Order: sequence, then structure tokens, then C-alpha cells
Amino acid sequence: MGEKAITSLASAGTDGPHVLLLGPARTALSGVSTHLNLLFDSVCSDFCLSQFQVGSEGRAESRTGMLVRLAMSPFALAARLLRSRPRIVHINTAFDPKGYWRDLVYLAVAKALRRKVVYQIHGGALPGEFFAGSRALSAQLRRVLSWPDAVVVLGRNEMAAYREFAPHARVVRIANAVPLCAADLRAERYTAKRPLAVAYLGRLAADKGILETIEAVRILRDRGIDACLTIAGAGAALDQIRAAIATTGLGDRARLVGAVTGAAKQQLWLKTDVFALPTAREGLPYALLEAMSCGAVPVVSPVGAIPDVVQDQVHGLFVPARDSRALADALERLATDRALLHGLALAARARVISEFSVARLAQEFTVLYRSLA
Repeated sequence: MGEKAITSLASAGTDGPHVLLLGPARTALSGVSTHLNLLFDSVCSDFCLSQFQVGSEGRAESRTGMLVRLAMSPFALAARLLRSRPRIVHINTAFDPKGYWRDLVYLAVAKALRRKVVYQIHGGALPGEFFAGSRALSAQLRRVLSWPDAVVVLGRNEMAAYREFAPHARVVRIANAVPLCAADLRAERYTAKRPLAVAYLGRLAADKGILETIEAVRILRDRGIDACLTIAGAGAALDQIRAAIATTGLGDRARLVGAVTGAAKQQLWLKTDVFALPTAREGLPYALLEAMSCGAVPVVSPVGAIPDVVQDQVHGLFVPARDSRALADALERLATDRALLHGLALAARARVISEFSVARLAQEFTVLYRSLA
């Protein structure tokens, strides 16, 4: 029920070791979907990749249908493993309660059928915090993290936290990556003759700091600083965001454009001066890397793996999580110092080119898969 097989886009490697990737629909608007597409497009052709679709992202189903799918999908996964016999099962999960308990079942099925397992964690709580109120559940989590043949995390802080929490787990760090887009980074793009263009792109959730970003643009307006905000994405906080825009009276200074993909997304980044993400919790957002590669300066909170990418006042500016006034101060600084804005943009793009290329991602996963296959 709900199983979906997708073969690798690579023209070669169909006779190589089979890797089964678990994750949402590749057409869904999510960071994990972006990650899956990058793996299908780039991982060494020595491997044959296919997908077993999990999660509700990218599906149109009723609540009853969802419950039936959740009940039957472990059996569907077992049947898939017995039929196609992949050597490696690559589970993409996040440390939130829903994702953890759902994917724990898939992990148990894969290990029961003696498959090598890559357990990749795309953000969420750190392991010591996840079951902080329960010693028994924390002990269970410690055992669970020793089951996979490799636990993949996105950032250095996460790697240190997982190794300390579960010393018997094999924890490796493989950071996200993005394809490099063409970008015009001439000083004329960042001229002070037009409003500071601020953007958010991603899942619309209150904990991402979107409401605080709207408030920061209102503060700038009251200070006489000309700035505009574009919010792209879909999610549960859409009505809250609409209400916040109406309450602040920003009018056309703040606009919702819905989900954007492909060329439309690249055009958005190329017209953006600042990517704002004063989030309280994060892994390593693809939107951050995309923005930097297109010359948009990150103004972000230093959480998760973000400090692995951005150095404060070198590639962008750090602000406290969900702090409207601090964000407004940072945006004002960039609005009034366009030379600083331009310099940070150049450094941000150079950072992505040097450390977060798709070639590096493909090489690191190829090495990991080979070590297991």
C-alpha cells in the first residue's frame, strides 16, 4: 500500500549493487525530496538506485487512506526487500516524534531481513534532547542508533552530539549540496537605488521565524528603510502568515507567492538580496545553499548545521532565533551598506562552490555505499 518504485536516472550502473532509498515523493516540496533527486541524479553509476515512498508529502489521500497506508507499508517494504533484494536500505528521517516512530518500524524490517542500513537524519532534536524526560526511552534510542550500519548527519555539532550520546553507533557527516546556478554578482545588482529584497523559501511553519521576519520588515518601514519581503512555500502556517501581513499593514511590501520550483525558484533567488531564516531549529536547509549559490546573503540563526556553512560577517549575518528586532537591525545594516551586502554575497557564493558542490556529495555517498556493499 502506497509503495512506489522509481529507478535511477543514471544511464549506467543498472547491474551494480542495488540501493533502496526511503523518503517522500520526489515531486514533493521538501528538503528530503530535493536530497533524493540529487542522489538519483549524481551518485556514482556503480549503483542502481530505486525508491520506496514513505510519508504523506506528495500524496492526495484521506485520513482513512493514510491510516491504512501506515498499517500496511511495513509489510509492503518487506515484500519489496524480498522481491528486489537491495543490498543497502537508505532511510531518510528526521528527529521529530512522527518521523522517528514511523521510520523505526522500517529500520526494524530492514535489519530483520539482513540488509545494510544507512540511517540519515535530516534535522530535528538532538538525541540527548529527544527523550529528555525519560531515561528508558533515551536508553532505547541509544540502542536504536546502534542498529544501522551508518548514521548520517548533516553538521559537525550533530556529529559530536550523536557520538557522545551513542558511542557504539557509526556516525558520519555528509553535508547537503546544491547544483551551482548562473548568477550575476556585479555590484549593480545590489544597488541602493531599489528596496532591499528579502525572501523566505521553504515550508511555512511558525518555528521557521517567518512571523518574526514579517514583523522585522514592519520595523524597517517604521524606521523609513525601504524593504520588501517575498514568502514562497506552502504549509500549516499559511493562515497565520496572511493574518500577520494584514495586521502589520505591509500591503505590497510583503507578498505570498506559493510554492515555486525549477526556473521560477531560480529567478526568485536571482532577484533576492537577503535570505532570512531566524529559525529556532534546523538541520542544513537546501534553501540556504540555493540562496547563497545565487548571490542572496543569508541572515540566519546559528542553529543546526548552519554554522558549518555560514561564518558570521563573512558569508552572512547571524541573528538570535525568532528575534524580530535583531533581524530588523541586521537587515537595516545591509540596506544602508550595499558594499557590505555585495561583499557578503560574493563570499557566500564562493563558499558554496568550494564546499557544497554536488560532486562532493556524490563522492561521499559513493564511498559510504561502497564500504557497505
